[in-house]
Amino acid sequence: MDFKKILVAVDASENARRAVSYTGEIVGGGKGFRITLLYIARPPERLHFKEGDYLKTDFQHEKKRAREFISEAKGLLESKGIDPADIEERIEEAKTLSVAQDILGIQQDEGFGTVVVGRRGVTKAEEFLFGSVSNKIVHYAKNCSVWVVE
Repeated sequence: MDFKKILVAVDASENARRAVSYTGEIVGGGKGFRITLLYIARPPERLHFKEGDYLKTDFQHEKKRAREFISEAKGLLESKGIDPADIEERIEEAKTLSVAQDILGIQQDEGFGTVVVGRRGVTKAEEFLFGSVSNKIVHYAKNCSVWVVE
């Protein structure tokens, strides 16, 4: 695994923005780094919608929000001295029920040596009941470093 190949998983939250900024601070001006900004778009749950058109519209809004955030994140990295050619923007549809599993699948398949995530700050009770993406990544990541930014 190449530690200079960095996967920054984002979700359009303030903590994700801090994770992007932190990555830029650490890497900015360095040579040989490749950064991929990854947004895993989850389709809305069918239980919340009665008709397919609403599902499609809501998912389109999610992807639009993802594109806007990724664009902003790329600009933030560029402002920290990272060459735009060294930044990849990706929006992927969720393939599993776990965003963490999707992120780690991409990390393993594509040889990312560093994974960066923001910590959402869920309570201990919420983490126990629902889990947390950052917690799952820390526990299940293999052959890479993990940066959790709060």
